[in-house]
Amino acid sequence: MNPRTALLTTRQTAEADRLTIAAGISEIALMDNAGRHVAREIHKRWSRRPVVVLCGPGSNGGDGLVAARYLVEAGWPVRVASLVPRERWLGAAQHHAALWNGVLDALSPAALDGAALVVDALFGAGLHRALTGPAEQTLTAAAARKLTIVAVDVPSGLMGDSGANMGAVPAALTVTSFRKKPGHVLLPGRLLCGELVVADIGTPQTVFRQVTPDTFENDPALWFPALPALQRDGNKYSRGHALVWGGYPTTGAARMAARAAARVGAGLTTVAVPEMALPVYAAALTSIMVSAIAQAADLDHLLADRRYSGLLIGPGAGVGEATRAHVLAMLNTRRATVLDADALSSFHDDPPLLFRAIAGPCVMTPHEGEFARLFDVEGDKVTRARFAARLSQSVVVLKGCDTVIAAPDGRAIINANAPATLATAGAGDVLSGAIVGLMAQGMTPWLAAAAAVWLHGEAANRFGRGLIAEDLPDLIPEVLQALDDTYAD
Repeated sequence: MNPRTALLTTRQTAEADRLTIAAGISEIALMDNAGRHVAREIHKRWSRRPVVVLCGPGSNGGDGLVAARYLVEAGWPVRVASLVPRERWLGAAQHHAALWNGVLDALSPAALDGAALVVDALFGAGLHRALTGPAEQTLTAAAARKLTIVAVDVPSGLMGDSGANMGAVPAALTVTSFRKKPGHVLLPGRLLCGELVVADIGTPQTVFRQVTPDTFENDPALWFPALPALQRDGNKYSRGHALVWGGYPTTGAARMAARAAARVGAGLTTVAVPEMALPVYAAALTSIMVSAIAQAADLDHLLADRRYSGLLIGPGAGVGEATRAHVLAMLNTRRATVLDADALSSFHDDPPLLFRAIAGPCVMTPHEGEFARLFDVEGDKVTRARFAARLSQSVVVLKGCDTVIAAPDGRAIINANAPATLATAGAGDVLSGAIVGLMAQGMTPWLAAAAAVWLHGEAANRFGRGLIAEDLPDLIPEVLQALDDTYAD
């Protein structure tokens, strides 16, 4: 996987720092680099104004001390308010505390008086408890006064591994070092960070040989090389054939999914529908083929055709025994299968039956409600998605504004490009169609899911306000062309 998109846990970040120091870059130098970048990013965005730097007892506070010193050197009026007295700082922070000759106040809301900008250098991503006492009181007061807040590493009180808010207040800017953490992109953390800058503080790229990340931010760099390529000597059959189960009387969901499968490049797309629904689907679809199913044996006959390379069931399928039987029939083919919506809810009373049936490439795309019907697990979103993927031995796409794509081997991708406009009926159906369209062309489940989730978000971003789900399939080609223009050799 591309290390540029890696998200490091707090443990992995600490290990990267340890390896960097072992490679010959001192902790004092790393802290100096981190604090200098904070000061630089502030100077880029704001004119000189009174600043108070809130410092905690650890390395985060040390970064703040360095930032304060560099801001003073640039002519900014700066005061420091500390959670601990000067003699309580240790290690590299103690070194930088000795270089600070300016005002050092005790941390309290009163320290904010006269300030226009606040640097939150109290606690970094490694904090594992809620903010209390002067730290919580001072940050709450800064937010209430609507002061500009710049956070060092993370807004204090934001859990770096989970994105949980344990007392953090929103920052206008967050400056972190080397790589983002999961908490920077998971909700609500992403909303608390404001603009996020990742600073290069001198950590060598070689640390990835020893710090092996398993969590990534979704980005075309992860999966663009695996996108199905158009071949000059190809034909519609060589580009894959997606089969979508079409429900009745709810027909729009499957139609949108089928159009998405075609728009991401599947050479052929067929919707299998109950015989009574044939006129509805046939009248609404042109390039999408429609196959009528009068009895269960008809679906078996259809699935016996090996040319169907990707299968999707769920959108508009209806919850019940019939859908459950169709799901099991599709999974029995051991071909690439996407299970969404009603296909998942039909197993709410017997999830193990579904999990035992998964023997081939499979992607499940639940929203939180559907997820809870199948999986009994607590924890942050990445933890829960990983558990579900391992238990079901499928790729799990746990949807939302911070969709997580988890693989059975523990790898996870967090998506951060989905706009609020995707909160519209049918958007998930389009997503499942895009996934099956990519899998039908031979893309692996994990990368197909990641690519489809990103394409889905980018298509919505390009449209803007007023988006409805049926707009999305026709926006996909424009996004694919832009990717080709940017990434293709």
